[in-house]
Amino acid sequence: MQDRLANIDFRAEEGLLARARRKDEDAVRTIIRQNNRRLFRLARGIVGNDSEAEDIVQESYVRAFTQLDRFRGDSSLSTWLTRILINEAYGRLRRRRPTVDWESIEREDVADARIIPFPSASHGDPEKTMAKKQVLIILERAIDTLPEPFRVVFVARAVEEMTVEQTAEALGIRPETVKTRLHRARNLLREYLEKQFGPLLQDIFPFEGERCERTAKIVIARLSTRSALSDQ
Repeated sequence: MQDRLANIDFRAEEGLLARARRKDEDAVRTIIRQNNRRLFRLARGIVGNDSEAEDIVQESYVRAFTQLDRFRGDSSLSTWLTRILINEAYGRLRRRRPTVDWESIEREDVADARIIPFPSASHGDPEKTMAKKQVLIILERAIDTLPEPFRVVFVARAVEEMTVEQTAEALGIRPETVKTRLHRARNLLREYLEKQFGPLLQDIFPFEGERCERTAKIVIARLSTRSALSDQ
């Protein structure tokens, strides 16, 4: 899997940061646009609510841009922003409810923990575009059913394509824990989707009614023709 952060132009990033530190509005806007999707998806994966996730993203940006002098470049800017956002999101969760000790969850074999590909955008075909939107809605609902620790790892790995190491660093957990949670998330999603759509599988590729009757007529006609030829 290609790492999206591997191709960062660090010189360009340094120039962008220098301008942002000088309160350059265009630089600030560029940084926000570059990181918006990842930060929102991770916040949404943690708190499970669109409006609260958006608020967390906004608050994280405010914190980051007022503390830019503290950024030393030990990691990419995106990674630094991700840590700020995750701290903000989990801070809100802690204020809402006690922390669950997910490290105590029994481990399973995670050798087959692979990425689930999400449908890519379709252009020029309205029917396919609408169908993919419907699939995405179903997937979003399924992801929302995941327990938060599994959900945020799934979003980081499968949706944002962060590496195991990046996810572990951002969440402050071990790489093995990332693999375990991704594995559990995939299993839970599979179970959810099977419960929702399993009974419908018996009805796919229908071949009945007019189609069935038409086939019967054609076959009978062909057999009758062959029988007539045999009698001659």
